[in-house]
Amino acid sequence: MVAAAAMVLGSLVGPIASANAADGCADVEVVFARGTNEAPGVGATGQAFVDALTADLPGKSIDVYAVNYPASLNFGQATDGIADASNRIQSIAANCPSTKIVLGGYSQGAAVAGYTTSSSVPAGYVLPAGISGPMPASVASHVAAVALFGTPDDFVLGLADRSAPPIAIGQPYVAKTIQLCAPGDPICAPGGLNRAAHSSYKDNGMAVQAADFAARQLGGAAPSAPVVQTAAEIGDN
Repeated sequence: MVAAAAMVLGSLVGPIASANAADGCADVEVVFARGTNEAPGVGATGQAFVDALTADLPGKSIDVYAVNYPASLNFGQATDGIADASNRIQSIAANCPSTKIVLGGYSQGAAVAGYTTSSSVPAGYVLPAGISGPMPASVASHVAAVALFGTPDDFVLGLADRSAPPIAIGQPYVAKTIQLCAPGDPICAPGGLNRAAHSSYKDNGMAVQAADFAARQLGGAAPSAPVVQTAAEIGDN
């Protein structure tokens, strides 16, 4: 997530259901960033989340956009994902203003998504090509929910890139962000030692929890789910 990535800002595209609107715009678009070394697409966690959200929103058309970035061990290239996610969100907001956007990410992709919501650029950071600054405040109303799985904590960010700052969710997105960390996950849980936990999101129930949260944010009748912390609640602890 590199200095530039940390500048907090700010493929495979596949429709899950055909848009019914006369303008060709879907009811919902999921913009999801996969984790490190996952094949292009939304990755296993992203697909589990999309599948659960689709089940929660019967009758709604849902498009899926996989954030286009390397997702490699070179975290400096995460800036490509921040730029791509930001540009995609702004494009949907401008061209399909009635479409509600759900932003998400897993692991390195969660960092990409988190940085994309940021409201300011840290002092001293230089924005890379393709990024002019944070997303306009007006875009926030088009984003209904943000779902982050296994977000790297400050220690892990420092190991990946010494210049990467903490991930700060932008204020307009805080109340509609859910962050999920599996117990023992060494990427997001301080002191975590269970490597298997980091790859468990696709089938440990958290993808469903996040989808239920997003569906409620979208106004859908999602089933009740175990209580999980939103970004706002985490910040209050």
